[in-house]
Amino acid sequence: MLVSTKGRYALRMMLQLAESNDGPVRIRDVADAQGISAKYLEQIMIVLKGAGFVESIRGPKGGYCLSEPADKITVGSIIRAMEGELSINCVRTNGSSCPHSKGCKTLRLWTMVDDAVCGIIDKITLNDMAEWEGSSKVLMSDSL
Repeated sequence: MLVSTKGRYALRMMLQLAESNDGPVRIRDVADAQGISAKYLEQIMIVLKGAGFVESIRGPKGGYCLSEPADKITVGSIIRAMEGELSINCVRTNGSSCPHSKGCKTLRLWTMVDDAVCGIIDKITLNDMAEWEGSSKVLMSDSL
């Protein structure tokens, strides 16, 4: 399971929107603050808007804002919108097309890893992350 740059940037964008108390956020402002290409963020915003996470507001004070409260949007839902289903388990990603699925001795391990990762990212909301003082200072056990 590898989250692409697009998935990681989408999460950073959504987190910045969650932390914004000054109304809509312009893509240019996020691009400057995050050191990300504005063109690339525009592509990401199209996906996030299509998934119903953000809405755009037109006008001189326009930009983007979350379409629902930050405590209702999970990290898992954002990552899946950008990446599709997340799994390192070949049976989950390829269905029965994996030639080793019958009698595979590692299948149980990968299923457990998938379930653990999904259990974490499906619990943590944007609001949870916005309240962290800095991800390097937070122990995962404290946030779960």
